[in-house]
Amino acid sequence: MNFSNNSILVDNYLKNQSNLLSSIILILTGTILLTLSAKISVPFYPVPMTLQTLLVLFIGLTYGRILAPLTLALYLFQGAIGLPVFANGGGIVYLLGPTGGYLIGFLLAATILSYLSNIGWNRNYVLTFISLTVGTITIFSCGLLQLSLVLNKTIAESMILGLMPFIYGEIFKILILLIIIPLLSKRNIS
Repeated sequence: MNFSNNSILVDNYLKNQSNLLSSIILILTGTILLTLSAKISVPFYPVPMTLQTLLVLFIGLTYGRILAPLTLALYLFQGAIGLPVFANGGGIVYLLGPTGGYLIGFLLAATILSYLSNIGWNRNYVLTFISLTVGTITIFSCGLLQLSLVLNKTIAESMILGLMPFIYGEIFKILILLIIIPLLSKRNIS
């Protein structure tokens, strides 16, 4: 079994650094950017609109099979222990609240995307689009499930609250990443 990370960022841009150093840099940068992207928000209820999904999808398709899940796991751990890294705070109660499913979906999406990236689904536009769509559906499926449970709503009612306001923003994020990811993946610095 192959346990290599296969990060396009490490392989193409940080290959002159030690693997440990470049891994630490990426993980810490990822958690900082996730925190900042959570703070850039439009305050919808019950789910704020943030830039987090853009970062999660980017990390999933560029950090590799090991670093992508580790980055999201560290981010969730930071929030779980009470650091205010989420859009409106942190703590276990936050993870169990209406938006916690989206946060868990971040980890699941990054893990799935890192595996898709590992088999080359980030190297052309069609496969990148499919990967980004799978990641987005994963995030929203987890989010809507917990939202419906916590608010005691049907899935249809939860979709009105936790999906419909975000559709155009998510399409825009996918289009941005659809341009960036294949270009980063194809770059090969000697």
